Amino acid sequence: MTEPRPLALVTGASSGIGLELARQFAEHGFDLVVNAEDAELTTAAEQLRATGTTVQSVQADLRTPEGAQAVYDAVTATGRPLAAAALNAGVGKGGPFVENPLEDELAIIDLNVRSTVVLAKSVLRDMAARGEGRVLFTSSVASTMPGPHQAVYNASKSFVQSFAEALATELRDTGVTVTSLMPGPTDTEFFERGDLMDTKLGQGPKDDPAQVAKQGFEAMMAGRDKVLGGSVMSKAQAVVNSVLPDRLKSAGHAKMAEPGSGD
Repeated sequence: MTEPRPLALVTGASSGIGLELARQFAEHGFDLVVNAEDAELTTAAEQLRATGTTVQSVQADLRTPEGAQAVYDAVTATGRPLAAAALNAGVGKGGPFVENPLEDELAIIDLNVRSTVVLAKSVLRDMAARGEGRVLFTSSVASTMPGPHQAVYNASKSFVQSFAEALATELRDTGVTVTSLMPGPTDTEFFERGDLMDTKLGQGPKDDPAQVAKQGFEAMMAGRDKVLGGSVMSKAQAVVNSVLPDRLKSAGHAKMAEPGSGD
């Protein structure tokens, strides 16, 4: 008899870093439960199944309590232990805070923060009870700086980064590892969806999501607490941010994310 394949969960798996993380899991012998809110998930799941992995797709909006519950229910319905989870789903919104619709800002919090906590609570409780498991949180280099014209998004990623690092310490020596992936600007649908295409940030160079996902997957499998994702330039930005005063980081971000700055 052959050993059963381990099971992994990936949220935000229809495109970008999430889809590439799912590909990493598939290439390394995992079966998958994948989630996204959009219809692109169907195509993504078909691509993943073509690699020979078993894929269950759950189209659900994690901004709602019902969506997060549907994803966890799909995992438990397999009757299999979850070996790894990549909590990757996230959304952003550019523009001045005082002008952006409140519902858009609250949607960022609901997805990036609330759903991450909800799923982490369920997933990590199960893993801790078994004494094994791996969780990867997709954070961002944005977590290291204030984000004028992306104020709520950067703050949400600061939460994710702090949350992940705290859990990594809490769970040390339990057999459960927690890793945060901190990419810089990456070539995904994030900038278009977040109304950032007319900014210097949206028009600037971006990293390959496949490279970022590979770096995150390898760091998770190695049990590292965090990893800077992307190119040498993106990693250098994070290192510089660790020593720059917040005032300077904030001013620099304002120039990059200001609406119309990319024209």
